[in-house]
Amino acid sequence: MKILIIENEVYLAQSIATKLGEQGHTCEMCTSTRDAIKSTDYDVVLLSTNINGQDFTPLIETFKKSIIILMVSYISNDTVSKPLAAGAKDYILKPFMIEELSRKINHYQDYEKLKKRNEAYERYLNYTFAAASTEHNHKNIDLPIFVSSNYQKYSDSFAFTHAKEKEKAIHFISLTSSNAINEINSVAQNCIIYITDYQVLKKNDIESFYELISDKDVIVSSTDKIEDIKYNVINIKSQNTIFDKDEILPIEDYVKFIVLNYQHKFPDTELSKKLGISRKSLWEKRKKYDIIKKK
Repeated sequence: MKILIIENEVYLAQSIATKLGEQGHTCEMCTSTRDAIKSTDYDVVLLSTNINGQDFTPLIETFKKSIIILMVSYISNDTVSKPLAAGAKDYILKPFMIEELSRKINHYQDYEKLKKRNEAYERYLNYTFAAASTEHNHKNIDLPIFVSSNYQKYSDSFAFTHAKEKEKAIHFISLTSSNAINEINSVAQNCIIYITDYQVLKKNDIESFYELISDKDVIVSSTDKIEDIKYNVINIKSQNTIFDKDEILPIEDYVKFIVLNYQHKFPDTELSKKLGISRKSLWEKRKKYDIIKKK
């Protein structure tokens, strides 16, 4: 990582730079905040609050994309509280061991990586579930609950939305995994467990499965119809016929799906050719299915 050390005690700054350099980091040093603002391309900024007469707020704002760790000789409102409120991540009290500083740097580096990864996952899930959103009042839903849908994305959307509404972490488990039962037992109590592929569960294992999930916050999904169970079941089906893997649709349903979902991507000439029908037949099917072509 690229690290900027802002410290007016040159010997101390050099010592920190040398030891962090031995760990593979690239370090640069400066003795004032004025010199520091000349560049902002740093992963980590180590800021000494011993520099007298300096207002750290503008500098912290400048380096808001970096991990800022305060190096302080004593704890006060000016040296710790205000800089932390302005956006600094943490502080370390002088004198300190370089191992403790490295631990803090690594901790916040891992945190930033996880934060960015979670943001990317959330954007992806929002994009993925945009066409499979379900309208449910999650405040009134008690777990455990079963969700039946012919399209897996609808069950996924329900489970992830429920976890988000309840502000809880979600733990995914598929019953196709040989270790699924042991994993269910090991999940923390404050976490929602989302279990898929209920349809693969053997009849002899169903009762023990019910007993296993009875006291847990569990959402169980199945792509088959769920009948005769002691838990509440939510059935979700798309208004438009959507198919998933391992599902064979009638020809008419397949044609309807293709027209609905691809008519905005291809001109009628190409769409009818891909379906193996004439443009007149395509027009007739739109009329039959009451599909309006968007211009």
